[in-house]
Amino acid sequence: MILVIGAAASGKTEYVKSLGFTDSDIANAVMDERPVLNNLQDMVFSDPDGSANLYDELLKKSVVICNEVGSGIIPVERTERDAREATGRLCNRLAQAAERVVRLVCGIPIVIK
Repeated sequence: MILVIGAAASGKTEYVKSLGFTDSDIANAVMDERPVLNNLQDMVFSDPDGSANLYDELLKKSVVICNEVGSGIIPVERTERDAREATGRLCNRLAQAAERVVRLVCGIPIVIK
C-alpha cells in the first residue's frame, strides 16, 4: 500500500493518476472494491471512534490518500480535535505498514518512505 498525504489541493490525486490509476479506480471516502481510497480524513471525521476499525481494510488498498489535518489552528470543538487526533493516529499506523509514503507539496511528490 502507498500512503499519499498532503494539504488540500496539493496534487495528491494527480500524483496517484500518474502512477497509472484512473478516476474510476479512485473511491472518494467510501470503502468499496476500488484500489484507491481518497479523502480518508472524511471517513475518520464521520466516525472518529470507529477509525481504528478501518485499518485492516485500508491495508488491502493499493493507495490511500489523506489530507494533512494536524496543521493550522486547533479547533475549539472537542469533536473536531478528536477527529484530527484519530486521523493522525490512523495515518501513523498506515505509514508504518506502507510500502511507500509520499507527501505532496505544491504538486511535487516527496518520498518519505
